[in-house]
Amino acid sequence: MIQEFKDFIMKGNVLELAVAVIIAGAFGAVITTFTNDVLMPPIGMALGGVDFSELKMVLQEAAPAVMEGDKVVKAEVAEVAVRWGKWVKTIIDFLIIAFILFLIIKGYNKTQEPPAEEAPAGPTQEELLAEIRDLLRK
Repeated sequence: MIQEFKDFIMKGNVLELAVAVIIAGAFGAVITTFTNDVLMPPIGMALGGVDFSELKMVLQEAAPAVMEGDKVVKAEVAEVAVRWGKWVKTIIDFLIIAFILFLIIKGYNKTQEPPAEEAPAGPTQEELLAEIRDLLRK
């Protein structure tokens, strides 16, 4: 059983998958940094200084705890908000990653295409003339 497990782990597909997962994680971090630090600041500036990570729709404002002496009269209430700005940034990250992966796969597929087969060569002029001669003899 240990040998079977060792054989399974050492198969090419498992190793390739592990490398792909590690590279994908690093690639995702690079794209996230690109989006957060390079792409979004100019977009936010163009839209009037908007920071997408701070965009939200507040459903309930936060409220501090109300105390009377040592007694808590009203507990602290946390803010409840729909943070749609982070969602927009995540979608932009996804679109960038998907587009770059599309370009990579498209380039890879071009290298894997079999060479185009040449059209079968037709008969030569001499062969055609010989065929006509043979038909005329009949």
